[in-house]
Amino acid sequence: MSAGFASASLASSWARRMQRFMAEAELQMKLISSLIFSAMLISGKLILVIDRTNLKFGSSNINILMLRMAYRGIVVPFLFKMLDKRGNSNAQERIDLMQNFTDWFGLDQIDCLLADRKFVGDLWLNFLTLHNIRYHITICNNFKVFLAIKQYFVKASYLFNVMINY
Repeated sequence: MSAGFASASLASSWARRMQRFMAEAELQMKLISSLIFSAMLISGKLILVIDRTNLKFGSSNINILMLRMAYRGIVVPFLFKMLDKRGNSNAQERIDLMQNFTDWFGLDQIDCLLADRKFVGDLWLNFLTLHNIRYHITICNNFKVFLAIKQYFVKASYLFNVMINY
């Protein structure tokens, strides 16, 4: 952004000014995500991706629950929640993040949600189901699946195991 300013000052000077501003400014999440959302010129429904990232900055741990949008071949982070703890997010933290998205941009913007195996739990999945948000979540091969027809549990690996004969 700093290179785009029409000024006799060096781009590095503008970059430093912007860094100082961002360090001191308290921008609302709704404002930031709305800016990113509108800059993308989105048409159609979005594939949302939820993930948690843990970074180390010096001696500080930074734990971020992030909602990204997959659009036109790229994945753009645009909504996040800083977690004041180590480890996974809980269902309420995920629900709050998704509720912000639906309140600000609407349920009709969502095609589906992608997540990895850490994003499970009754409360979380019930929220997605209640709001008719389609989701695709990876599972471990030892995850148990209930077969209603046979009335017992089997490992997911059994269901997806394909024998290939050459």
